[in-house]
Amino acid sequence: MLEKIQIVKQRFDEINDLIIQPDIISDQQRYAKLMKEYKDLKLIVDKGDIYKEAADNMSEAEEIIADGSDAEMVEMAEMQLEEAEEVIDKLEEEIRFMLIPKDPDDAKNVVVEVRAGTGGDEASIFAGDLFRMYSKYCSDKGWKVDVVSQSDGTSGGFKEIIFEVSGEDVYGTLKFEAGVHRVQRVPQTETQGRVHTSAATVMVLPEAEEFDYELDMTEVRIERTTSTGPGGQSVNTTYSAIKLHHEPTGMIVSCQDQKSSHKNLEKALKVLRSRLYDLELAKQQAADSAKRKSMVSSGDRSAKIRTYNYPQGRVTDHRVPGLTLYDLSNIINGDIQKIINELSIAENTELLKANDDVI
Repeated sequence: MLEKIQIVKQRFDEINDLIIQPDIISDQQRYAKLMKEYKDLKLIVDKGDIYKEAADNMSEAEEIIADGSDAEMVEMAEMQLEEAEEVIDKLEEEIRFMLIPKDPDDAKNVVVEVRAGTGGDEASIFAGDLFRMYSKYCSDKGWKVDVVSQSDGTSGGFKEIIFEVSGEDVYGTLKFEAGVHRVQRVPQTETQGRVHTSAATVMVLPEAEEFDYELDMTEVRIERTTSTGPGGQSVNTTYSAIKLHHEPTGMIVSCQDQKSSHKNLEKALKVLRSRLYDLELAKQQAADSAKRKSMVSSGDRSAKIRTYNYPQGRVTDHRVPGLTLYDLSNIINGDIQKIINELSIAENTELLKANDDVI
């Protein structure tokens, strides 16, 4: 373990020298990447310093015990040895997880798309419940939520809602939410009291910067229209709404949330770029057998990942055996951290097995 910590320390010192170089500081893209790596490595280096101190204490205690000439010193050394061993055991496990290679996209902001699936009006209502769940969770995390576009359901909720989330390590947290979410409950419109099953699909896309995906604007047709729905006179009479048509893929992205045509265009381009970037990532993942084996965050949008059962007050996540919580009311009100923690542990355990040579 000390050898691995030393390798990390060498890279940390190298970055420490690089980030003060004028040519690095002037290159914002490279500087930002190096600062992110610096921050991640510093956590390991700090843990490594504590580990090294505990290892030194253990060696010192073992020498005193081996000498055995002073009974009082031996007794103190045995206590020191026991404490050092506990610290080392705990730190080894923590450092092993910290040494897992990080997905560079984990630090990115995200674009989340929630779409009503099977179940008619009830599916739209459920899509609205999921949006509120994520909004509350993001608010509690101190993240910013910004709606890009929405299509309202006929009886409440949304047929579709697209929103951006910005903050620290957003994709690394919310990526576990991608997939099909099912709800089992008695719909508001049900007169016989029967339980129905409805579904909504959640897509979580890492927000692509311009340097992540170079969008060829000659392949994008921009359509400007008047906005529809509520929003006041200026929204509905000016050509502020934007619809982008990406000719090669047939993708269409609409945005009318802002009064400014320029801001709507900026948001729509961000969503389009993120979708195209996600397509590229999907191609890479298909060719990457290690990623394909991961059941926790496979990104398969057709995969049923979670069921919310209202009669039983139960939430079951189908990716981790036995992950069932009887706490539906709190979970649907944004308390999803415990589920994300379990999924994160499961993924890290898979990655540990796949990266034994690194760890």
